[in-house]
Amino acid sequence: MSVFKGKNRTVQLTRAEALKCTPIKNTEIKEERLETGEVLLTYPIRIRPWVADLVRRFGGEGNRVQSKKLHLDELGTTVWDLMDGRRSARQIIKRFAKKYQLHTREAEVGVTRFLRILGKRGLIGLK
Repeated sequence: MSVFKGKNRTVQLTRAEALKCTPIKNTEIKEERLETGEVLLTYPIRIRPWVADLVRRFGGEGNRVQSKKLHLDELGTTVWDLMDGRRSARQIIKRFAKKYQLHTREAEVGVTRFLRILGKRGLIGLK
């Protein structure tokens, strides 16, 4: 009998497999372009029922779905704009490296870290 039945197991990809994947934006995200050209993302977060009950008891609004905002800087906005549903992570990295005159490996480290953060927040998925 497994103690951790309900835990989702993530699939571990090799580096080559991960770079072949195509990042796909979550359709529940609202994207707002700021005057500076940067992007402000608004995305829903789900609150656990017991937390919502606790908030209600202390006089707050206990909605189970609330939203968070993420302000992308110039570099994050560039990567976000390059994610069109057709480009692989490798292609995004190459374009990013070319635009900012970086070595491919240097761009790969930064872009993959950024994609991982977006994935953990549920803002993107990989196909």
